[in-house]
Amino acid sequence: MSDDEVDHELLDLLRKSLGIGPADPSAPPETKVLQNAQYIYDNSVDVALDMRHTKLAAISVLEEMQKREYSTTAWAKHQLHPEAKDESTVRFIFTVDLLNFSFWSEKSDDERYAVTYRGKKWTGYWSLVAAIQRALDEEIPITDSDFWINEEECTDEVLRSVFRSDTEAEIPMFEERVKCLREAGQILQEEFDSSVSTLIDDAKNSAAGLVNMLAERFPCFRDEAKFERKMVRFLKRAQIFVADLWAAFEGEAYGSFNDIDKITMFADYRVPQMLHSLGVLVYCPPLEGKLRRFETIEPGHSWELQIRGCSIWAVELLRREILKLQPDAEVNAILIDFFLYDLAKEREAAEVEAIPHHRTRSIWY
Repeated sequence: MSDDEVDHELLDLLRKSLGIGPADPSAPPETKVLQNAQYIYDNSVDVALDMRHTKLAAISVLEEMQKREYSTTAWAKHQLHPEAKDESTVRFIFTVDLLNFSFWSEKSDDERYAVTYRGKKWTGYWSLVAAIQRALDEEIPITDSDFWINEEECTDEVLRSVFRSDTEAEIPMFEERVKCLREAGQILQEEFDSSVSTLIDDAKNSAAGLVNMLAERFPCFRDEAKFERKMVRFLKRAQIFVADLWAAFEGEAYGSFNDIDKITMFADYRVPQMLHSLGVLVYCPPLEGKLRRFETIEPGHSWELQIRGCSIWAVELLRREILKLQPDAEVNAILIDFFLYDLAKEREAAEVEAIPHHRTRSIWY
């Protein structure tokens, strides 16, 4: 080779080392969510992590999870979640996670959106699950993707009845939820034979692959934004779909994934609130003041992205600290997220004082 000739092999290696050029098609899938979260953390000026409290939180979280024998069985044990281990549960989970966003309310507990089912009043995320279970009891095929795109049978009026409330408050972002259903139904019909299980099969047991497929094929799962001139991914609902499958089927059948630990925490409202209560997340005074005044933060605002990104990174650091304490602990970001969410709801029910969660009206979470 002369001095003037290009060494293409060396050039390809250089491009790969710098992260440029085409991706290696044989490489395992990566969602980039964790890497993007670290980038947000590294460039955040309004949200920080307290490392001392992270270590203390790891101790208390590990102790409490062990005391409760916390595992994936917590998912199926909830009275509103289906017990069946079949395709009907797959459709149920997809429907729930397609619509799993924006349940916070500015109204009082007596006036907010609520659904009574099996003799109990449900609010927040559980109001959605209750509404879907109620519809199935009423023989409305609300988890059938072909039903979503049949506008003669699945009219907006029928959907308003499905999601009807015990109060005068309508389910938040009703029109956006209808759009998500119809859009996803069309894509499932055109690309996956109207079958969520076909979508799952196409991922070949890769959690990251299924998350990426959802984000690439379904616009309503494409949860990303620009932070400090870089596109960053959160993919909350795509990741929680995979996590719910894994938990519902206890890592088998439709929930069998060979890379489940690539799933991160699901950047939403409650887990950041819990992380702040544990002293792990720290907010700058202007941001903390805005939260305590119950003021909204616009989607895509730097404060919102910092809260979400730093929360993902905080749970990753919690996971690492837990494994330092107990290397054989069966714990990942999914279980930590589920546990912190449940803990936040328990503390809310017990009226334990906490900073208000951030208020951003969005389809992403």
